[in-house]
Amino acid sequence: MEHIYAQLAEILELEQLTADVVLAECEYWDSLTVLSIIAMLGASYGVHLTATEVRGMTSAGDLVAAVQHRREQ
Repeated sequence: MEHIYAQLAEILELEQLTADVVLAECEYWDSLTVLSIIAMLGASYGVHLTATEVRGMTSAGDLVAAVQHRREQ
């Protein structure tokens, strides 16, 4: 799942992304970014989250944990 951080960093236009990065504090955190994340998660991981679910996550680590949890179900 380490690759997911690189994918998220690319979407958020960050050089590096760690689990503790607060998503809402990222410069490019907006509705288009949320849709890009949803599309990436579906295509790369087969995980489908809603925009409300993604926006409700505080950190990148929360998002990755949600993806892992969905993949285990």
